[in-house]
Amino acid sequence: MNFLSHYYFDRNTSDPHQVLGSVLPDLVKNANKSWNLHPEKRKEEFTQSDHLTSILCGWRRHIFVDNYFHNSPFFTEHTKNIRTAIAPILEHSPVRPSFMAHIALEIMLDSLLLTREIVDPQHFYNHLSQSDRPSISHFLEINQLQDTTRFLKFFDHFIQVNYLNSYRESHNVMYALHRICMRIWENPLNETQKIQLTAVLIDYLKHLEISFMNIFDDIEQRLNQPVSPNTLIISN
Repeated sequence: MNFLSHYYFDRNTSDPHQVLGSVLPDLVKNANKSWNLHPEKRKEEFTQSDHLTSILCGWRRHIFVDNYFHNSPFFTEHTKNIRTAIAPILEHSPVRPSFMAHIALEIMLDSLLLTREIVDPQHFYNHLSQSDRPSISHFLEINQLQDTTRFLKFFDHFIQVNYLNSYRESHNVMYALHRICMRIWENPLNETQKIQLTAVLIDYLKHLEISFMNIFDDIEQRLNQPVSPNTLIISN
């Protein structure tokens, strides 16, 4: 799931560090795709402060949500449908239809949360702004990521740009997808392909709007079960 979809599950918390943790795995990868953090291997070290504990809680919730989402019938059905619709358009592109379908579904979910006014992106950004920078650095250092200055520079830029608000406009879904593809492939899409993909994805977005909340309701119910990723100590 993308940033706002993860935030949905912590939209009612007053703890900015749990919100930060819930999106931190993706923030780290966006800052540097070669960075790999494994906080479960050092879980005892995150009991040093409430901030660290909350970040770890959010991190675990992120992993739980992504694992459930990517193995759900909802994900399988919609990525298959999107892949089938866009594959002919991508026939002469280096972009894999399965990759595009995966990312498109996640961005469309964020877009629908915005247009239906289910989450407030400003609240999300406010939480990130309120998170304690020394605690973020400490969390990263415990995970043996030493270049914390680079991450914090990216993090502050992410907040300042306020990019997620652009997902309110359906045509920006394609713009975001193209930007992601450009990180991986040189000249991934030509203008004709972008126009064709925009038409297909906008049409699918309307279809998805009918039942997209089902997956959020399902995951939220599982997060609220007595044994959940909120538990601080879980076995590896």
